[in-house]
Amino acid sequence: MKVEVDPDSCIGSGQCALAVPEVFDQDETSGGVVLLDASPPAELHDAVWESIGRCPVQALSADEPAR
Repeated sequence: MKVEVDPDSCIGSGQCALAVPEVFDQDETSGGVVLLDASPPAELHDAVWESIGRCPVQALSADEPAR
């Protein structure tokens, strides 16, 4: 899995960082998403898909189909 973020779309809701703090964080200044791990381990894939679904502006994506 390769995770991508569209920083221009991000509104800083923080849902991704709450769902998977191992993969996403928030910038302390802008509040926007910070991608910590673009290729997370398999055991985090379900949580990453959950965070992608939580994003209110669809600023997150991944290169493999959801399960």
